[in-house]
Amino acid sequence: MSGQDWRSINRAHWDELVALHIGPRGYCLDDLRAGHGMFGAIVESELGPVAGQRILHLQCHFGRDTLILAQRGATVTGLDFSEPAIDAARTLASELGLADRARFVHADLYDACNAIPEPSSFDQVFVTWGAIWWLPDIVRWAEIVAFFVRAGGALYLAEMHPTVMVFDDAAQQSDGRPGFFVPYFSRDAIVMEEQDYIDETATLTHATAHTWLHRLSDIITSLINAGLQIDWLHEHDGLTWQMFKHLVKGADGVWHWPDKPWLPLAFSLRASRR
Repeated sequence: MSGQDWRSINRAHWDELVALHIGPRGYCLDDLRAGHGMFGAIVESELGPVAGQRILHLQCHFGRDTLILAQRGATVTGLDFSEPAIDAARTLASELGLADRARFVHADLYDACNAIPEPSSFDQVFVTWGAIWWLPDIVRWAEIVAFFVRAGGALYLAEMHPTVMVFDDAAQQSDGRPGFFVPYFSRDAIVMEEQDYIDETATLTHATAHTWLHRLSDIITSLINAGLQIDWLHEHDGLTWQMFKHLVKGADGVWHWPDKPWLPLAFSLRASRR
């Protein structure tokens, strides 16, 4: 499949999700509108203060997390390939009085360096939850991240662990756990008919999506080869959403395996430019 095919298919999918995610059954934005937006427990425990920082949020969707960063005193640029998402982000920024702290750029991730020609100018690049799996070339992604990080700056990445992409509820085992779906070492596109992860009752016109499994070693090696240093890497036994029906929600608001932490569900890292 050509690059344009997967890109246009994925863009149509995400364009359609925007209206659902800002609608009545979408994301809860009450805390954001009240002036104190919150991330999930994993990011909250790791991110630290951002006041005074220049932050680039890649694959920002409709800007909820971008605007949380702006509320906390950062000057933030959000980038996304979905025009409806960027339009919604700009509207939300104006509504919240944050347009002076948050700008939004409509561009494909792989064209970010042309869309934002500001090399080595950000204190932090911020990428979280369900972002890198939509990209076929993780090496190029790491190079783009490194292009923007200033000396002394860093990438903060929080993502679902690549091991969980091996499994799927469609191959459910007899005890309710998800079964094997794709090999961990596969480099082929994973083509699926996706439900909306926020409103599972929604029927999507553009349900087809292409994702890619990037091994943890490939992600880390790509960042190192791009000139960044791994400061720390954490693996987590929870996720911020119920990826599998078998998971149960803990007191921390994170979804965990019900009996014991069988496999990591998420990982996070900080990679800095010395």
